[in-house]
Amino acid sequence: MNAAAPQPYTTEDGREIGGVLMEMKNITLKFGGVTAIKGISFDIQEGEIRAIIGPNGAGKTSMLNVINGFYHPQEGEIVFRGETRSRMRPYEAAKQGISRTFQNVALFQGMTTLDNIMAGRTLKMHRNFLWQLLRYGPALDEEIEHRRKVEEVIDFLEIEHIRRTPVGQLPYGLQKRVELGRALAAEPSLLLLDEPMAGMNVEEKEDMSRFILDVNEQMGTTIALIEHDMGVVMDLADRVVVLDYGKKIADGPPGEVQSNQDVIDAYLGVPH
Repeated sequence: MNAAAPQPYTTEDGREIGGVLMEMKNITLKFGGVTAIKGISFDIQEGEIRAIIGPNGAGKTSMLNVINGFYHPQEGEIVFRGETRSRMRPYEAAKQGISRTFQNVALFQGMTTLDNIMAGRTLKMHRNFLWQLLRYGPALDEEIEHRRKVEEVIDFLEIEHIRRTPVGQLPYGLQKRVELGRALAAEPSLLLLDEPMAGMNVEEKEDMSRFILDVNEQMGTTIALIEHDMGVVMDLADRVVVLDYGKKIADGPPGEVQSNQDVIDAYLGVPH
């Protein structure tokens, strides 16, 4: 018997969680003779923060790469906004409203914060290269509008003081925030975050957690994130799916997942 479809609900802090935004159905991904993901199914609901956790090598980043079109599964279906998604490339997924950050910072190190975030608006620019080169008339009007959007993101992330600084000169925590800004500049409906807290100190993690919550609550952006810090996951996530050796071993609210014996054995460690 098929499980009942998840229903809209209201979180304890008053956020409205809608119906299913994306559904992964029996996804299997293989690299030669190695199976990275085996028959995994789960969904992401509109407006929620959905965490994907598991030990190293569990298949978490591979799953994120499937979601944004970088990898193409050999088996299974991806349903986004009620439509079964055909094989597509990352830029096509971006056009559909899926944006992401990366486990390792992927910024243009010689460019300023402003220019890096401006790069996130590329798919929303409609004037051709010649118009953009001339920066005249309609192209100039379009650039002004996109810069206004970028400045809003900069203000939102509280990085006005580094807007003209080359990102290669910034500390790691601020670079991660700039990368978040670039993803937000695309105005995504689904934001994928691959270990947004990796390499950060406690203060930087607190700042990033606050911004992730603000993106979800104030912008209404649905978020799926991979994160190893269980304290962060339990504080941020509405629901958690747990992977281990490419298989799903648990799926549910944070408290329920945290007490699941399979999860404790595979990832959280058996308490003494």
